[in-house]
Amino acid sequence: MSEPNAPRRFVSVEDYLAGEQHSEIRHEYIDGEVYAMTGASDRHGLILNALAFALTPAARRRHCQLFTSDMKLRLELGGSTVFYYPDLLLSCDPGDRDRYFRRAPCLIVEVLSTTTARIDRREKLLSYQRLPSLSEYMLVEQDLVRVEIHRRANDWTMEEHGEGEVWLDCLEQSLPLAEIYADVEM
Repeated sequence: MSEPNAPRRFVSVEDYLAGEQHSEIRHEYIDGEVYAMTGASDRHGLILNALAFALTPAARRRHCQLFTSDMKLRLELGGSTVFYYPDLLLSCDPGDRDRYFRRAPCLIVEVLSTTTARIDRREKLLSYQRLPSLSEYMLVEQDLVRVEIHRRANDWTMEEHGEGEVWLDCLEQSLPLAEIYADVEM
C-alpha cells in the first residue's frame, strides 16, 4: 500500500501505450497517471454484446468501425492527454485509423454501473463533448430499462428513454430498447 502523501509517478504516453500492449489488465490514462479498470458484470457484457450485434450491420453499411471495450479513445484536453476505454466506440472517419486508439468517434456508449456512473455522467460527458466528431453519447443502465442520450444537435441536453426506441443520428437508424436488453432478465 502506498503512502497517502507519496509523490505520484508520471507515466509518459509512449510508456503507457507500450505497457497496454502487454498488460492483462486495461488501464485508463489521465495526464500522466494510470488507473486500473475493474471487471464487468454479466449484465454489462450481455448489454454490450446486444448493442454491438444490433449496430454492426449499420456500421458496416456506412464503412464505420465499431469497437467494444478494447479500443482506447485518445483526447487532448487543455494540454493534457487522456485515454479512456469506452464500452462501445463507433468511428466513421476514414482518417481515424491508428492501430491502438481512435480520436474521432461519432458515437460513444457507456454501460453504467454503481462504480462508474458518476464518472460516466460527469467527467466523461464533459470530456467527450469536446470531441468535434461526436454526435451522440449514450448511457445505458444495466439494472433497469433506461437509456440516456446526449446529442450535439440538442446542445448535449439529455434525453431519457425507458421504452420504445432511440434514434442514432450517427448511424441514421433507430435502436429498439428491447434489442439492447434482449438477453437481460429484469
